Amino acid sequence: MNRNREPDISYILSTGRAIAPHLQRGTLVVLESTTYPGTTDEDLRNVLESGSGLKAGKDFHLAFSLEREDPGNPQSEVARIPKVIGGFTPACLERAKQLYGRAIQRIVPVSSCRTAEATKLLENIFRSVNIALVNELKLVYGAMGIDIWEVIEAAKTKPFGFMAFYPGPGLGGHCIPIDPFYLTWKAREYGQHTRFIELAGEINTSMPKYVVSRVIEALNARRRALNGSRVLVLGLAYKPNVDDDRESPSYILMDLLKEGGAEVAYYDPHIPVIRPSREHSHWVGTRSVSWDRQTIASFDVVLIATHHRAINYEELAEWAPCIVDTRNVMAAVKTKPGQLWKA
Repeated sequence: MNRNREPDISYILSTGRAIAPHLQRGTLVVLESTTYPGTTDEDLRNVLESGSGLKAGKDFHLAFSLEREDPGNPQSEVARIPKVIGGFTPACLERAKQLYGRAIQRIVPVSSCRTAEATKLLENIFRSVNIALVNELKLVYGAMGIDIWEVIEAAKTKPFGFMAFYPGPGLGGHCIPIDPFYLTWKAREYGQHTRFIELAGEINTSMPKYVVSRVIEALNARRRALNGSRVLVLGLAYKPNVDDDRESPSYILMDLLKEGGAEVAYYDPHIPVIRPSREHSHWVGTRSVSWDRQTIASFDVVLIATHHRAINYEELAEWAPCIVDTRNVMAAVKTKPGQLWKA
């Protein structure tokens, strides 16, 4: 997906071209990359057939099986996660079921590659839309003096018809911020408009600016301006307890803060140094600050962007003069009057 939210499946197609000359009769090819419906049975099939002289469903088998992972969750086991599979033909599906059935406990067959591709998109769109909902409610309830986190905890007690989603400083990772727009792009080919998806995207991408506005409010309350202040972003990874910083909203926060004249640094025990990337090359080589009283106390405000378990939040409350919390992680920690701001 490029900056204009247009799908880039060049890696899929180049891989297909690379393996096509080596295809043999009876070979099974399975795509797992998240993409728009039609990628497997149209785009990938075309490059495989043209490069091999073989026909999918007749000479070789073709299928799509969506990837399901839960990084950072020690309870997640690949063998126990149901595997959705769609085949180009019934025979292709059976061959794929045989393969995955050796390692996965439950196989979920669907009628086609496109159905399997659409299933993955639905899973991620479901999360994106619901996160956007609670992000919007965070602003609405905040204006009313109501804590969205308390509301969610109370709503969770309903034993049916409710699933908890939580607000944050924006969306991160390689799935939720990107995948829904594969469908948005493909839908236009059929004259359809995905208004829900696009609205959710607008809300979620607006969250970093709101968070920075709360940082400014917190600083103003201490008679300081953002320009010239030292700001520490706590957590660079897009989710807790991992070192994956792809599409992390922390980078957007750091950019906005720096544009506002702040001196910006970060702390993340999982990412000691920022690695090369296409989107944030200007931060490459930046190192995480050390975790000690003198260092943390030297910042005018600490912005919690990711709630890693490895961080001692009691020490943070003791050391930091001002904290802006986007993850509600400080709710169970004793803080000083005027020290904590929610965002």
